[in-house]
Amino acid sequence: MFFAREKELASLTSQINSGRKCAVMIYGKRRVGKTALIQQAACSFDGIFVNHTCVRSSPAINLESLTDDIFRELGIPAPQFRNIRDLFRFLNGIHRKMLICMDEYPYYSTAGKKGELDSEMQEVIDQLSPEIRLILCGSYITVMRDLLSEENPLFGRFTLVLHLHDFDYLDASLFFPAESVHRKAALYAVFGGSPYVLSCINLNKSLEENLEQLLINPDGILRIHVENIMLEEIRNSFDPQIFAIIGNGKCRYSDLLTKLLLDKNTGNLDKQLKTLLSMESIEKVAPINKAGDRKKQFYEISDNLMRFFFTYLYDKGSIISRLGERQFYKTQIEPSLVEFLSRRFEGICRQYFSRRVKCGQLPDVTDIGTYWYDDPATKSNGEFDCVLRDRSDAYNFYECKYYHNPMTLSECRKEAAQTKKLAAQNLKIRLSGFICTAGFAFSPSLLGQSTELISGEMLYDPALFSAL
Repeated sequence: MFFAREKELASLTSQINSGRKCAVMIYGKRRVGKTALIQQAACSFDGIFVNHTCVRSSPAINLESLTDDIFRELGIPAPQFRNIRDLFRFLNGIHRKMLICMDEYPYYSTAGKKGELDSEMQEVIDQLSPEIRLILCGSYITVMRDLLSEENPLFGRFTLVLHLHDFDYLDASLFFPAESVHRKAALYAVFGGSPYVLSCINLNKSLEENLEQLLINPDGILRIHVENIMLEEIRNSFDPQIFAIIGNGKCRYSDLLTKLLLDKNTGNLDKQLKTLLSMESIEKVAPINKAGDRKKQFYEISDNLMRFFFTYLYDKGSIISRLGERQFYKTQIEPSLVEFLSRRFEGICRQYFSRRVKCGQLPDVTDIGTYWYDDPATKSNGEFDCVLRDRSDAYNFYECKYYHNPMTLSECRKEAAQTKKLAAQNLKIRLSGFICTAGFAFSPSLLGQSTELISGEMLYDPALFSAL
């Protein structure tokens, strides 16, 4: 199955069929759909397609393996080459139209002396025949990004760079289009937007059954995926406890220092967080009205599946073995699952508005996020789930509700009272609104024109697919 990625597919297809020099770099975390995109684009290519995967071995083994794959497709015996430059010089001279993909390029590039292969690939690309299209692909984001730095020999050599991200909630829903809004939101909240992960979900089973079989079971295919693939880079260089501390919420830098028992002066946490941010494993967030306030900056786990794993399953193997998958779910997950899903639903709502902005439906919006407020009357503070800011620095406030039943008029009025308190503090509020998976049990006219009601069905409006 190939879903979404229309823009990326169009760009890649245009490149490989242009007739001009073509050197493409594609990167993104594991199982994000890089290979599927390349294979889909290759369907339009009128020539020989070589899809080679580099291995964790010596440069000589990698060169030999690449050579074997290429000449197998050419249908002629494979000669031996001293280096990759000699290989491509030979290919340039035989005048055969070829598309060559070197997947997991970092395995090859880091196998020898630092920068050696990159220097050789610089010459390969500089002398590349228009008949040869080359794609360098990789999952190690930090290594691949280094290829784009000015210090790297490959700087400025690529004719196209594609950074693939996980699907957002809307593209993820293409894997289960017939499901209810409530179930679509729940599946994305737990499993995230990896195409591979989404393809593993059994739609004939409940969320509970999928969790028990795919994740709670130590031999479940997604449990193996998380522990042996998603955590592979992290375990080698970082303390996984960072993720366990963050879990389903957000965590300040100072809280991480305290809970990890680290000394701020060593800089060890700073280095780990900086690298984890570049790996897209975590992200730094702040309320849109406190963007420059370091005390209001938080770290959170980027991937929904990783959030779920570290919230419920990390270091719980012995408990699962004693209780079994079903009882573990009933006692350790089910009591707080709605809270987990509700927090992730807030992210879905912010993605919804991002889609609308990109569709041109909200031309005045300048930022989307959360909003931090202080309540002097109660000497407390809080945060609005989803807020839009416009050109005039006016705000739209939305409360996000992951409900099975429609939201009532009395509840909406009670929630709206908090927004009025903010208005009394001379805050410029254009409108307030509510987003509810189950819709509303009353007419929108009962709340007036300054309130917007967004049902779950509106989140999945087909018109929004044109945004990306």
